[in-house]
Amino acid sequence: MKTNILAKILTIAGGIGLLVGGLDPLEGSVLILPGSGLLALGAWLGKEERRIISYRVWALILITIGFAAMWGLSAAGGFGGDSGRSMWWGALIAPMLIGWSMALWSPGSSRWLSLPGIAAGAWYLMLAFIAGGAIAVACAATGVLTIGGCFYRLSRRAKTTTMTEAA
Repeated sequence: MKTNILAKILTIAGGIGLLVGGLDPLEGSVLILPGSGLLALGAWLGKEERRIISYRVWALILITIGFAAMWGLSAAGGFGGDSGRSMWWGALIAPMLIGWSMALWSPGSSRWLSLPGIAAGAWYLMLAFIAGGAIAVACAATGVLTIGGCFYRLSRRAKTTTMTEAA
């Protein structure tokens, strides 16, 4: 019983960390990484299905790779502009954006995480218009992936609920 409550608390805290950290992926990455870890830990402690646990662990791995690349590139002076590195170095950050989006609409995600996830995806679409250039493409792709994934997760939940009520 106590493990289930702890698992729910970890999942809620992880989801909030993902949502708040997603407002600004660079500074928010210090919330995104532990938030994703809390989601994975919550799934494991809650004895979720194996596929849900592995999905959340893969999202954590992608976020960790992108997190390390982003902070490493920042420490080295960034990329593009006067840094001497091409904008293509920014592709190393893509795993974090993909993992963040995956963590929001992962199997087993609650409705409370998918609904704000749609708003977060819309935020990334808006950032695409503000940013411009190659970064705009990454922001737009993240926004579309997140919105689509959250709508898919919500529709799957609605179908499951309808099937359960019919039986």
